[in-house]
Amino acid sequence: MAFKKDDVVIIEPREIFVGKKDAPVTLMEFGEYESEECAKVNEVVKQLLEEFEGKIKFQFRHFPLTLIHQRSLKASESAVAAAQEGKFWEMHNVLFSNRRNLGTTSLKLHSKEAGVKNKKFLDDLVNGVYGWQVQDDLKEGINRGVKDLPAFFINDVPFSGKPTFANLSAAIQSALKKSKTKAPVKKAVIQPTAKRAPSKAVVKQKQRA
Repeated sequence: MAFKKDDVVIIEPREIFVGKKDAPVTLMEFGEYESEECAKVNEVVKQLLEEFEGKIKFQFRHFPLTLIHQRSLKASESAVAAAQEGKFWEMHNVLFSNRRNLGTTSLKLHSKEAGVKNKKFLDDLVNGVYGWQVQDDLKEGINRGVKDLPAFFINDVPFSGKPTFANLSAAIQSALKKSKTKAPVKKAVIQPTAKRAPSKAVVKQKQRA
């Protein structure tokens, strides 16, 4: 459900996804934009979205490691801000491409590259308008046991192992098979047969009797 603050509805990260809405498999990643490993795995995610088009949807949840990456928090907030205009995926990729240059002023330039039109974009970042949404992701990640990044979940099941294309593909294939076996079997609906009216011949016989 979207978060409402001062009559402004904010689309939360848990509502943002790339791919088919009713896809049988949800690939969820907890990550941040200054991490080199997260930047590398983003290319893997792009390949997975192409390979399993229509079968998976991808969600990126924010887990900024502010103790080692001081700019990761505002970068995450900028992605949530871009999502309000339907530009999350564009901003997401721009941030990874510029992960060594994520100062607040630079984020404003990155937003323009991503196609964000909000004139208050920089003010919103400075004022922490989307800070609560990032903190909520962080808390959820901690509750899920996230420690190292990137951390993946496939249909809410933690993915263990190195997040390579081969390993994630195998896990997704397994999840797809499970989703097929769990799919409810449609029962055939038997329509009641309409009673036929007696033929004229039968009616005449009854009248004579």
